[in-house]
Amino acid sequence: MTLPLSVDELLTSTRSVRKRLDFDRPVPRDVLMECLDLALQAPTGSNAQGWQWVFVEDAAKKKALADIYRANATPYLDLPAPVRGDMRDQQIDAVMSSAKYLNENLEKAPVFLIPVLEGRPDGAPGGLQASYWGSLLPAVWSFMLALRSRGLGSAYTTLHLIGEGEKQAAEILGIPFDKYAQGGLWPIAYTKGTDFKPAKRLPAEQLTHWDTW
Repeated sequence: MTLPLSVDELLTSTRSVRKRLDFDRPVPRDVLMECLDLALQAPTGSNAQGWQWVFVEDAAKKKALADIYRANATPYLDLPAPVRGDMRDQQIDAVMSSAKYLNENLEKAPVFLIPVLEGRPDGAPGGLQASYWGSLLPAVWSFMLALRSRGLGSAYTTLHLIGEGEKQAAEILGIPFDKYAQGGLWPIAYTKGTDFKPAKRLPAEQLTHWDTW
């Protein structure tokens, strides 16, 4: 069943969900596949469709992946929060609390998603990096929108990829490390309530440039 959301409501209320993930409600595979079918309509460079999608339900594998994540996330989350001098500073405590909660409870999510893309961009110039990830991330965002439309949530995380983490995760899941790069790790669950609202953001006028910086 899909939520009665307009396109604008869907785009402005799809959040990174952490504390409101329902760890006790199973996520059916057919719902995940519905979302993935929608996501695969996203554009991809040269129509290569070089993506593969690894869902993880096995409890032992989720715990192993969460341990890799925590090894990187815990010291990172203990660092002082950046001071930006604007309204973002007012939200940082809530953001950090949410991130630490997910760090402590990651393996409780019913399902993980690790999308991978053929090839490896290691050491590539910025332009090639942008081109490479541009063939995966639109589909991942479409997947998150599809989840939201069905009462599920997720969060885009990348901390398990730091250092040897990506290679360790590849070994756990049997991903050919020399042929595919991981785009991140998404914990997936139904959400506790569906009443998500637009986030507080800096106004577009402060971030916009016309013809020059």
